[in-house]
Amino acid sequence: MNSIRQLSFIRLAFIIFFSTAALAEGEQHMSLSLQSADFADQGEIPKELTCDGNDSSPALSWSGLPHQTKSLVLIVDDPDAPDPAKPKMTWVHWLLYNIPPTLKELPRAVAEKDLPQGTQQGKNDWKRTGYGGPCPPVGRHRYFHKLYALDIELPDLHQPNKAQLEKAMTGHVLEQAELMGTYQH
Repeated sequence: MNSIRQLSFIRLAFIIFFSTAALAEGEQHMSLSLQSADFADQGEIPKELTCDGNDSSPALSWSGLPHQTKSLVLIVDDPDAPDPAKPKMTWVHWLLYNIPPTLKELPRAVAEKDLPQGTQQGKNDWKRTGYGGPCPPVGRHRYFHKLYALDIELPDLHQPNKAQLEKAMTGHVLEQAELMGTYQH
């Protein structure tokens, strides 16, 4: 019985030692989080950020990037199109990639010319680059803002669609965060 206690004590000492050593080297892991000053998670997106307003992108901020992050990807989409009662597709509203990991936020109504250097855009389902706000034809839709931390900077994908961007990201996602807002006309 005494040897079992000694082994348990030794295991506990190793766990404490290695946990302390990792923290001392700055390896404490924080979970990636995404938030908006414009709406709460699962809250209503303000009218001014939709086709009923001025169609501006929301203010987004994030924290907790993994240490190895080389770039970020932002995908905004609506899985409830065209009708939440009978969804048929996921409508893509915005695609950004190669966002620098030094960036911590995007301001509300960010213009293409104001995107951080190196940030590239994909084509949304209106077949154009840039943000297209919520504009649901019927019912209350959910709009998912998904941020991905990647271990690489992606090559120039020449305005990819969502499927092309996700394919390029495969095997390179370190962590992801999600923020969901809703809107109904």
